[in-house]
Amino acid sequence: MTIKPLISILFLAALNNVFGQSNPCEEFNALNTMVRDGLISREEAIIKIKSLIPETKDYFVKNGGVESAAEGWIFPLEGYTASSIGGKNGSGYNPQGYDYFDGNRHGGHPAHDIFIIDRDQDDLDDYTGQPVNILSVTNGVVIACEPDWEAGSDLRGGKYIYIFDPSTNGILYYAHNRKILVKPGDIVTAGQVIAECGRTGLNAYKKRSPTHLHLMYLKVEEGYPKPEDIYRKLLKASLK
Repeated sequence: MTIKPLISILFLAALNNVFGQSNPCEEFNALNTMVRDGLISREEAIIKIKSLIPETKDYFVKNGGVESAAEGWIFPLEGYTASSIGGKNGSGYNPQGYDYFDGNRHGGHPAHDIFIIDRDQDDLDDYTGQPVNILSVTNGVVIACEPDWEAGSDLRGGKYIYIFDPSTNGILYYAHNRKILVKPGDIVTAGQVIAECGRTGLNAYKKRSPTHLHLMYLKVEEGYPKPEDIYRKLLKASLK
């Protein structure tokens, strides 16, 4: 038996036996880290996600979560509008080559980058001199976070957040944050401040990259998170 399958088998046992005493969001966080770092097979991860999704929905409801209305999305950058979305008419979205289970080595760009005005790249809005708040697009529950990132790390998402939206059976991924204000298991509402926009991540930290939020939506189908283009929804999202 090779090392990688051995690690993943032991990991699944840990999820079932150790994290079984905690909430499913903490289990999802641990699983996501294993996927990110290539320490679990696609097949094993899909099996675990299939079991965690209904458990996460139950957790959401039992802890006071209320599903979002179909047209209740909030634009994710406070004080900004859809005109800050990169590309032309959503052209920044490119799902080709992306697979969630490729983890930190995935290809493609199945997301929208939303830029703030930060010419000196200090993570602060040039006009207000303040950090730009990142808002939860929908009601949901935090299922994964990476609050720690330092320059030199090859982690592409930097400080990131995954939030599960039970109303659509989808996951919203917010990456390159300056500061994270939530943790796995937190119930969030649409428009709630969850982070501050920043430049963390392997490529986002480099000078050539303007300060932005990287926002991706993954629809979970039979345990497989698959990207969907949310550009039209962002155009219709309410502003705060």
